[in-house]
Amino acid sequence: MNDQTTPSRLYGRLIGTGAYTSIRLRNGMIAAVVPEETERSEDAGKELWIAPGLVDLQVNGFGGYDVNLAGASMEARVEAIRQMTRELLKKGTTSFCPTIITAGDEQIMACVTAVRLACETDPLVDQCVLGIHLEGPYLSAEDGPRGAHPREHIKDPDWNEFSRWNEASGDKICMVTLAPERAGAVEMIRQLVQNGILACIGHTAATHEQITAAADAGAVMSTHLGNGAHPVLPRHPNYIWSQLAEDRLTCGIIADGHHLHPSVVNVMARSKQGRLVLVSDAVHLAGMPPGVYKTHVGGEVELLPSGRLQTRANPLLLAGSAVSLLDCVRGYSRFTGAQLAESFALASAKPAELIGNPHLGAIGVNRIADLLMISLEPNTLKMEVREVIKRGETVFRLQ
Repeated sequence: MNDQTTPSRLYGRLIGTGAYTSIRLRNGMIAAVVPEETERSEDAGKELWIAPGLVDLQVNGFGGYDVNLAGASMEARVEAIRQMTRELLKKGTTSFCPTIITAGDEQIMACVTAVRLACETDPLVDQCVLGIHLEGPYLSAEDGPRGAHPREHIKDPDWNEFSRWNEASGDKICMVTLAPERAGAVEMIRQLVQNGILACIGHTAATHEQITAAADAGAVMSTHLGNGAHPVLPRHPNYIWSQLAEDRLTCGIIADGHHLHPSVVNVMARSKQGRLVLVSDAVHLAGMPPGVYKTHVGGEVELLPSGRLQTRANPLLLAGSAVSLLDCVRGYSRFTGAQLAESFALASAKPAELIGNPHLGAIGVNRIADLLMISLEPNTLKMEVREVIKRGETVFRLQ
C-alpha cells in the first residue's frame, strides 16, 4: 500500500469549515497549514476535502480479518492483523486499538502475542496500532450486560493473570474494559491506572455506588454505552443513567443507527457535552459485501445493505457492528445535527487525547501527518476516502 507517490503538499477544503487550504508535509509531520483564497479545481464536484485520520479505540476485526481468530496458527493470526490494518486504512482509520474479547487463557495469550508480532514485523502495523484494548474477561456474567462474551470464560479480575497477558503482548495493553461490580474490580482499576493503562467500565450491571467507586479509583471511560445491557432496566437509577451523570467518564458510543437509536445518540451527546468519543466496535464482517455469513460466535448472520448485522435465527438481535468509524462520523452528524468538524474530532482528536497521544488526530503545525483526502456530498454527508496519508506517506489512493 505504501508504494504510492507521496505529495509534499496537499490542497483541498478543510472538513467542517470548508476553507480552501494547502498543507505542507515534512518528515511525517505537518509543517504548515496555509489558507488559500480561491479554489483550484475546475470542477467543484470533484474537489477534495482534507480531514484528520480517524482514531478507533475499539476494533475487533474488519474486511474479513479477525483480531480474535480462533483455532489458527500464529502465522495466520499475524497475517490477519496485517491485512486488517490495510483494510482499515482504506476506510480512513489511521490509528486503532485491536480489541481482544473474553476467551480462555490460551486464546487470549495467542491473540495478544499475534498483535505484538504483527507490530514487530510490519512497520505499517506498528505505526497504526496504538495498543491493545482488552475487553473482558472481567465482565458481568448476566444475560444482557454480558453481550456475546462467552459465559464460561467470564471471571473476577486477576492482576497476575493480566500481567502475564500484558507481558506476552510486549506491554501493549493500553485499555481494559471491566465490570466494576466484580470482586476485586475497584482494586484492579487502581492498579491499571498506576501502570498507565486506561480503565473502562463496560458489560456491567453495576449499581450507582459501584460506578462512582470505579470513577473514584480512576476509571475514565464507558465502553459502548447503551450496549451490552439488559433489554429492560429500572426507570432510575440504572447503570446507563449513572454513567451519563458521571462527569469523570467519557462515553464511547457506536453511532451506526443500529446499536443506538438516533434519539439516544442525541441525548448522550447533550448530556456528555464533549466528554464523548465515537468507536466502531467493528467485527470482521465490517466492510464486507451484504449477504449471509457463518461465524464462529453468532452462527449464521446476515449483513444488510444498511450495514446492520443481525442473526438469521432472530433478526431483532444484532450480531455485532459492521461499519467503519467514518460511517459513525456521518451517523453522529446526521443524528445530532453536529457540524462535521465536531464529529471528526470525536473520532480523531478526542480519542487520541483520551489514549494519551495528543499529537494525533488534529490538523495543525507540528502534528503527526495522518490525513485523509475525501470526496463529500454536503447535503447527504456521504463521504468516500480518496487518499490516505500516514505519517506523511501515502498508504492508499483510490484508483
